[in-house]
Amino acid sequence: MATKFGFELGRTDKQQVLNSRPEHIRAVTDGSLERLRVEAIDLYYQHRVDPNVPIEEVAGTIAELIREGKVKQFGLSEAGAQTIRRAHAVHPVAAIQSEYSLWWREPETNGVLAVCEELGIGFVPFSPLGKGFLTGKIDETTTFDSSDFRNIVPRFTAENRKANQTLVDLLASLAVHKKATSAQIALAWLLARKPWIVPIPGTTKLHRLEENLGAATVELTSDDLRAIEEATAKITVHGDRYPEELQKRVGR
Repeated sequence: MATKFGFELGRTDKQQVLNSRPEHIRAVTDGSLERLRVEAIDLYYQHRVDPNVPIEEVAGTIAELIREGKVKQFGLSEAGAQTIRRAHAVHPVAAIQSEYSLWWREPETNGVLAVCEELGIGFVPFSPLGKGFLTGKIDETTTFDSSDFRNIVPRFTAENRKANQTLVDLLASLAVHKKATSAQIALAWLLARKPWIVPIPGTTKLHRLEENLGAATVELTSDDLRAIEEATAKITVHGDRYPEELQKRVGR
């Protein structure tokens, strides 16, 4: 079982405030153990790097919790390569969770995947289906519920969705060739990258879960992967990943 720490919960002002001070980590760990009704958290991620707390203090606190039997493995989410190195030097990092997909490939260029491979750290891509866009079920005419996070994501403006349709069309053509779905091709591509990359697609529907699991049986050959690289190299993805304020919390 995996869960996260790093934000102050239950604030009356609803603000997302980072807090990875050691005493706060200990308090929320006990709360998580009680709510989850487990004796130990299998994988405990820092949700976002806290610029006000040295990562060495965070790693040291988790190391203590591991020695106490409350936590089994230490993880980081959206951390930069140097932060990963610093944390790993204090206590081994088991997993890094960051966004990664065919339309968000920054971990390939910012050193995160390289440091994971060097240090033997697992990589867990979230939003491997591009927050639903790579499934082919969303286009420029789609409307989202008023509470949907995608309403504030620059990449999901109607204009950018229309511009990014080229990538969806590529997945659809590959899906026909492989007798699979676009979502399965997107997940199979990630699974084919490295054996230590394990995507975590989110879903609330059983048939989508079954579809996602089917990606494990889709075989992409070296020729398929080469064709994908050649095709995507010609595609420019439009729109920022996050609004500016949220992007500031990424890759520290």
